[in-house]
Amino acid sequence: MAAAISSANWAFVAARRGRRQWPLSCNLSSSTPNTRRLILYSKPGCCLCDGLKEKLQAAFSLSGPDSLNDVTLQVRDITTNPEWEKAYQYEIPVLAKENSDGKEEILPRLSPRLSVELIQKKLLAAFS
Repeated sequence: MAAAISSANWAFVAARRGRRQWPLSCNLSSSTPNTRRLILYSKPGCCLCDGLKEKLQAAFSLSGPDSLNDVTLQVRDITTNPEWEKAYQYEIPVLAKENSDGKEEILPRLSPRLSVELIQKKLLAAFS
């Protein structure tokens, strides 16, 4: 359940009880070759999660040779899945990348004090 916004290639996903909740990023097509995937575990009302989402949105909107336009971000509401809630209830926001084998790898926590440019560089480094 997503609706694309063409200006920034952002979409919104219905994460909880059929309502649209959180932004998720670019390139929703699963058939796009060389698409890199990030997963953000979050929940409604989490100010740290909201802050990270804003920083990620800004990092995804940066252009240039180091842009993240081939990265897809999926935001997962942990309150919709008991396994996610048990695993991440005290850790959110949790950012993970999906490896080529489909397994998730948890990334180091990004400080909300980091600049958008530094977040972009850290995300690029995570895929290197």
